[in-house]
Amino acid sequence: MRIKEFDYSNFKVASIKGRYLNYQTTIDTVSTLVDNSSIRVIGQSVRSLDIPLITLGSGSKRILMWSQMHGNESTTTKAVLDLLSFFKTNSPAATAILEAATLYIIPVLNPDGANDYTRFNANEVDLNRDAQDRTQPESKALRAVFEEVKPHYCFNLHDQRTLFNVGETDKVATVSFLSPAADQDRSITDSRVRSMKLIADMNDVLQQYIPGGVGRYDDGFNINCVGDTFQFEAVPTILFESGHYPKDYDRDQTRALITVSIYTAINSIVYQLYDFNEVEAYHKIPENNQLFYDIIVENPQILDSKYKEEQVLAINYQEVLVDQKIEFVPKAFEIKPKGAFYGHKTLDMRLDEDREELIKSQYLTEQD
Repeated sequence: MRIKEFDYSNFKVASIKGRYLNYQTTIDTVSTLVDNSSIRVIGQSVRSLDIPLITLGSGSKRILMWSQMHGNESTTTKAVLDLLSFFKTNSPAATAILEAATLYIIPVLNPDGANDYTRFNANEVDLNRDAQDRTQPESKALRAVFEEVKPHYCFNLHDQRTLFNVGETDKVATVSFLSPAADQDRSITDSRVRSMKLIADMNDVLQQYIPGGVGRYDDGFNINCVGDTFQFEAVPTILFESGHYPKDYDRDQTRALITVSIYTAINSIVYQLYDFNEVEAYHKIPENNQLFYDIIVENPQILDSKYKEEQVLAINYQEVLVDQKIEFVPKAFEIKPKGAFYGHKTLDMRLDEDREELIKSQYLTEQD
């Protein structure tokens, strides 16, 4: 994947693979990519694991980004490591960015959740709903950095589930963005305008690789969410969501696309390229919908008479951590009208091999 001088294949961190990325692996990898002098501890998790902050560059434009606020959302962390690898090259493009900007990067905000592969921290709190009360040490660490560095831009880095599609199409939302609202009225403030234009810039680039595969989140306001809080405080903030790419449950393709997206946004800030975009370009990105399942089983009545011909069996995976690997276990079963939903995988019970696959894999278990 190449965007001008940015050749992703040259700096992807090959040792980082799979969906599970524990805290120590991230820390060990960071130590190979940046000098120790660029890393400092900004707080500790509930279980007393250090939360690191990486500072790169010396320029006047300050960008703060954080990943794995939700511990089971590792794709953006891998993208951050790839980005650090890019800056380690000291290429002319990397050097120019670091002369113009200062990057503040928290590669893993929720170390305990990363180890447990769970959305929540060790106190079972969703850190992305703790922006106001700041009851958790991880929330306090992020807020302290925000107040210290006074960023001009914030990147809130996340993963999204496989269920999202783009608008009313059968295109999976491989990457999604949001310029969070700054108030209940969803006013188009100056900070929102800048983040909207940056998103439009990233979308222009991503359409080269995933045409129709970029979605936009609903901008309902929730002051307890970190992005909404920062936008409310007039700091342009962007929500990045790493979604599914066809047949890529490890999200290697999405990882590359997120790395390119972050680079595009940083580059656009440094050279003020986003000023050439219009806010309308952001609004033209279709909103996300929730029309995908991991598996759609067509004609299930052939296997069991309780199903009707006009129905399909919709199945989602549960991600289970087993021996330091994520296993995708079919757990959620729903009966849906035929033709109303899409499947990342479709099985037709009229085909013998599909029927055998379902039986052997025990997809069809008691649904209650």
